[in-house]
Amino acid sequence: MKSISYEKTPELLIRNGILLDPASGEERRADVLISDSRIARIAENIEQKNFPVFDARGRYISPGWFDMHVHFREPGREDKETIATGCAAAVSGGFTGVCPMPNTAPVADNRGIIEMQIAKAEETPVDLHPIAAATVGQRGEELSEMADLVDAGAVAFSDDGVAIATAAITRRAMEYASMYDVPIIEHCEDVSLARGGAMNEGAASTRLGLPGIPGIAEDLIVARDILLAEYTGARVHIAHISTAGAVELVRRAKKRGVKVTCEVTPHHFCLTDDHIESYDANYKMNPPLRTQNDVEAMIAGLKDGTIDVIATDHAPHAPEEKEVEFTAAPFGITGLETAIGLIISKLVLPGHLSLAQALEKITRAPRHILNLPQAIVQEGEPANLTLFDAAQKWQVHAEEFYSKSRNSPFIGEELTGRAVGVYNRGLFWHRPAADA
Repeated sequence: MKSISYEKTPELLIRNGILLDPASGEERRADVLISDSRIARIAENIEQKNFPVFDARGRYISPGWFDMHVHFREPGREDKETIATGCAAAVSGGFTGVCPMPNTAPVADNRGIIEMQIAKAEETPVDLHPIAAATVGQRGEELSEMADLVDAGAVAFSDDGVAIATAAITRRAMEYASMYDVPIIEHCEDVSLARGGAMNEGAASTRLGLPGIPGIAEDLIVARDILLAEYTGARVHIAHISTAGAVELVRRAKKRGVKVTCEVTPHHFCLTDDHIESYDANYKMNPPLRTQNDVEAMIAGLKDGTIDVIATDHAPHAPEEKEVEFTAAPFGITGLETAIGLIISKLVLPGHLSLAQALEKITRAPRHILNLPQAIVQEGEPANLTLFDAAQKWQVHAEEFYSKSRNSPFIGEELTGRAVGVYNRGLFWHRPAADA
């Protein structure tokens, strides 16, 4: 794990950047002058004496990126990740905002934990917006204290790691969440079908002799929650969607006017269950890697707008946990530090999405779903920026991660596109010259 430091610099002049607006797709060369942590001026060839200067050298400047699905493990499993190291990984990946999920130990189902998580990120450039548990202890039996949790700073509710246990408690969760105009975020998996599974059920699991998790386990809960959202008028967000069937369910529901949104992870539009040939547990995640047909459905859903958001589901685990038999290893991979490389390499360069369309799914869309202020690159706005090189080729090395954990199937892969800096809340970080 690499150490990180942030420069406190409310004044900064960023020279020679290319401003990219995800909303319009407009690009233009400009300098950005930051004063008192706000964007004071955007123009060509700004001269400002006595200000620190960063030469962007023709790299892109965009609104700060946002990942609405991460696991930072604090409290309870700080050996895997802490708020500080998770935020460092986010910054290295180019993200200035994140939403940690509530399946910590103890579960984030009370004001104290939510406030602690927010406070621990305050000395970083990362805006941390916790997602609280929908039910007490994520046991699916009684609702958490939603009013108190929203007041403490929670922006959504989820029992992520499992689906909310029953239709009855899900309905109640949706009705109460609607009172505060926050979404229910659902991990869609019917446990009666998925229990004991280790990978996608199909030809690959049969060949490898591993217990399978059928795609229908996801589709059933997606269908349940769409119907409940339609019945209650509530907002539901489908986390880490992975099956062609689930994408089609969301597509049809949106056409009916149901308040449903969804996200996909990079690994679900990059990898298939055929990658598990070596029994490498770094390919074990939940939902599991599916088939090529499912991958193509993820890409189609991104292209037509059915899939609103790209989120990493950053899920760090200690090495000794992953270095066991495939069936015994925990689900999950790290994702923050490889996200933009995979987005550009697998979506933008092949022509599935434009760069602006891809960035919209990690800037505007997640903030809109969570009712958070947008990061806007305009004079007078707070400076919340990501700097990145869309053409930089780099190889993923575990020793370069700022995360505490190394459980990534992409180690050793060459990617195109990398974050080189972030600025937010008066704090600036840029990638060391040796890595840039």
